[in-house]
Amino acid sequence: MKELVVYIHGKDGCARESEHYKPLFPECEVVGLDYQTFTPWETGKEIREAVTKLNAEYDSIILVANSIGAFFSMNAGINAMIRRAYFISPVVDMEKLILYMMSWAGVTEKELEEKGVIPTSFGEDLSWNYLRYVREHPVCWTVPTRILYGSRDNLTSFETISAFTKTHGAELTVMEEGEHWFHTDEQMRFLDNWIMKGKQA
Repeated sequence: MKELVVYIHGKDGCARESEHYKPLFPECEVVGLDYQTFTPWETGKEIREAVTKLNAEYDSIILVANSIGAFFSMNAGINAMIRRAYFISPVVDMEKLILYMMSWAGVTEKELEEKGVIPTSFGEDLSWNYLRYVREHPVCWTVPTRILYGSRDNLTSFETISAFTKTHGAELTVMEEGEHWFHTDEQMRFLDNWIMKGKQA
């Protein structure tokens, strides 16, 4: 069987990160997608078009997605083309995250609706169109999925990730003291072991 692993990076990441996963999937081709847009409707379209093209070339596709890359993937309408997925620190409730950021910035919904876009001191632009989109397009994800979550994730609470896991029948693994960004030697060893155990299940 000709199988492909597609890696979709998080914010400030890049397709080159897919190189890390090649030794973990020696039986598969591994490619990374470098999306050029940053909204769920645009990036979802990019991902859908790329995966549709790849799906015509391979018998099966495994998705590995990081952080907001997982959120974009779940908004891409690719469920039927993915055999299974590995999500690392996924953003699973974008509405809640946007509302948190609005709270941090002291911005009300009325202000955001009136201004459309509001820059923040922590480098994120708040967008009314973005908030409206995620409310009007709830995530519909049916792919068998394994999730890796760090107990010190500062973007997604344990309650939020647990609720998503139960609703979508995903399997959750928690790394105690793990962060949203898995990057230290210890964290990457944990991630690698998690992938390998997932392949054996």
